[in-house]
Amino acid sequence: MRPILSLFCAAALMVAAPALAHDTPLDDVRIAHPFATPAPPSVPHGAAYLDISVTGDTPAVLVGASTPASESVEIHDMTMDDGVMRMRRVERLEVAPGMTQRMRPGGGHHLMLLNLVAPLNEGDRFPLTLEFAERGEVQVEVWVQSAQEGSEAAEGHHIDD
Repeated sequence: MRPILSLFCAAALMVAAPALAHDTPLDDVRIAHPFATPAPPSVPHGAAYLDISVTGDTPAVLVGASTPASESVEIHDMTMDDGVMRMRRVERLEVAPGMTQRMRPGGGHHLMLLNLVAPLNEGDRFPLTLEFAERGEVQVEVWVQSAQEGSEAAEGHHIDD
């Protein structure tokens, strides 16, 4: 009976490991479920989304990002103004202590992947390095998922505010 239990526990850990690996800590900052939406060959840019939360007493300030999947990455904010989508680059994104910045398709903050080196296909994964002022860099793994699947999975990593 004991060997069966050991096998069961090992299998459970193997299944849980990918979910745990998709939640990355950096000091008192937690990055949860980074994902990007698919971008076909005809689309030169893509977008990545993630949740950033701060458990400590100092804000986390995202000041940059990079990935081998694109020539550059910019922090963007998308708003609707009289029915017109407006996207603007922001130099930094501050997340207050005790709060979570949730990035989702359809509006608000996101990471714009400029000049993709290859299409983003559902099921692909790629590294993304996030740079925080005062905290340094952290590398996360971005999963390419449909907007709905990525958003639902990110909510599954929900961080209590």
